[in-house]
Amino acid sequence: MSMIAAESEWADRRGSGKPVFCADVGGSFMKFAVSPAPGALVPLEKVATPAASWDDLAASLSALIERHQGAGDPESPLALSIAGLVDPRDGRATSANIPCITGRRLVDELSAMLGRRVLAANDADCLTLAEANEGAGRGHSVVFCAIMGTGIGGGLAIDGCLVRGAGGVTGEWGHGPILNTTVEIYGETLHVPRFPCGCGQSGCVDTIGGARGIERLHDFLHGCEETSHDILENWQAGEARAVKTVAVYLELVADPLALAVNVTGASIVPVGGGLASVTPLIDALDQAVRRRILNRFGHPLVTPALRQDDGGLVGAALLGHQGG
Repeated sequence: MSMIAAESEWADRRGSGKPVFCADVGGSFMKFAVSPAPGALVPLEKVATPAASWDDLAASLSALIERHQGAGDPESPLALSIAGLVDPRDGRATSANIPCITGRRLVDELSAMLGRRVLAANDADCLTLAEANEGAGRGHSVVFCAIMGTGIGGGLAIDGCLVRGAGGVTGEWGHGPILNTTVEIYGETLHVPRFPCGCGQSGCVDTIGGARGIERLHDFLHGCEETSHDILENWQAGEARAVKTVAVYLELVADPLALAVNVTGASIVPVGGGLASVTPLIDALDQAVRRRILNRFGHPLVTPALRQDDGGLVGAALLGHQGG
């Protein structure tokens, strides 16, 4: 798509033409950029995240804006992609990886300290926004983004804009006691326990759906500890134990993901996170999900996200241009 076409499309989605400063704030590093207009992004700098000190974090963001103030203007908002939850009602944040923001009214406090409007959303939501507008979801009205990395997350966008639920929780298909405990496979009935989840519940998709979950499931089925990387490599090579593990994995994970598709009406599910790089796994999950949904698609439904590398910044820039 040309830059002019991209700018027109973003403008149609409540975009503004003012420059937006944006930052992708992770537990270790922050990537800082400016979006001079909808559809354009200029990466500027990458610095360490002072995750343990609120004052240092605010000072670091202020210094980034000061060093690059010529790229924006005094009224340019700062839009943040955060590794954590941000409540859209009051901007209060919760983050395990950036402990200094937990309990803070992130949006209001930073706005006051920086003297400019601040907007924030979690990193899964920002990737969702990026995919819906500039990734695999372009042209789709309802986009459900599934994050499949160390754990499981997600986000939802409709007509190019985020759906932001109470407490900042939307599209989080990774949590809730919903996993099946019985799998019929290869003529065998397997009983899989509801593993305890870090959220305090048991039976969440997060317990087996991510990389650590594949390892947990493999250990349960075969009594051996292997990395997810090795398990998936062995699966692609046809090794019997890995083949069984992935077959059980697909049966368990496809059920709740198909439910998410039926509930949201999504016509595309971009997948972010480390497991998205294992294309045969995503292809197999796509086939398993499409067998379970009510609306049968002729095109791939579950597909690797296209904005994995810059989704946080692209999504934050969109958030700023759309005004939150």
